[in-house]
Amino acid sequence: MRMPAPNALLGGFLIGTLIIVALIGAVWTPYDPLQLSFRAKLAAPSAAHWLGTDEFGRDVGSRLMAGAATSAWISLLTVTLAVICGTVIGILSGYFRGWFDRIVMAFNDALLAFPGILLALGLLAVLGANKYGIIVALGIAYTPSVARIVRGAVLSLREREFIAASRVMGNSELFTMARHILPNCIAPLTVLATSMFGYVLLAESALSFLGLGVPPPAPTWGNMLAGSRPYIGQAVWLGIFPGLCISLTLLGINLLGDAVRDKLDPRMRGM
Repeated sequence: MRMPAPNALLGGFLIGTLIIVALIGAVWTPYDPLQLSFRAKLAAPSAAHWLGTDEFGRDVGSRLMAGAATSAWISLLTVTLAVICGTVIGILSGYFRGWFDRIVMAFNDALLAFPGILLALGLLAVLGANKYGIIVALGIAYTPSVARIVRGAVLSLREREFIAASRVMGNSELFTMARHILPNCIAPLTVLATSMFGYVLLAESALSFLGLGVPPPAPTWGNMLAGSRPYIGQAVWLGIFPGLCISLTLLGINLLGDAVRDKLDPRMRGM
């Protein structure tokens, strides 16, 4: 029995830790993450507050746990939205081709010309800075990438013999796409979704850092990092711990994404 690759082990450990912390943080934290305590403001890490407190006396560890739940939930819903919408667009465009494909891909390429974070900023100006506005904005921003990859896979699949056989058997176009096209797109979609989770988490943190994320006082890693700027000289832990959480999570996602790619891509199995 082959041992899992080191990147799979480390990536799985980091992401597993994130999931456990997010699940616990959604239902329980050592302190109320919104409770103010001006007597304990900017307290250094201690036995009472393992990761210190912020400028309002709120426990940093509790806020990181609650922020993990918020950031993970936003990233998961965003990736789900982008994958569903992009898959539908990519399959329809690649399968039917013709004028429909040209129109859809022209619009898709126009969206791809904008950096995802810039497109999300524009959408948030319309939708407003809130949790669901971020999910919709980032979902729309990352949908074109999914659509382009799925379309490329469908263009190669639609000429295969089993697709022609499905047509000869009299199966409907919808049945052929759902039964034969979609399952063969799962592998590239899995790799893309894994890496996209990291991009979305970083984008959400960046938007929160710019003040366009989840409105305070609700904690996210991005707005905690933004709130640490005025106190970086006297309370360095306010910036270090959220930054470490973001960095380690991205590292885990990248390692796990590499492991998933190596597992699902036949070209990588012999390397």
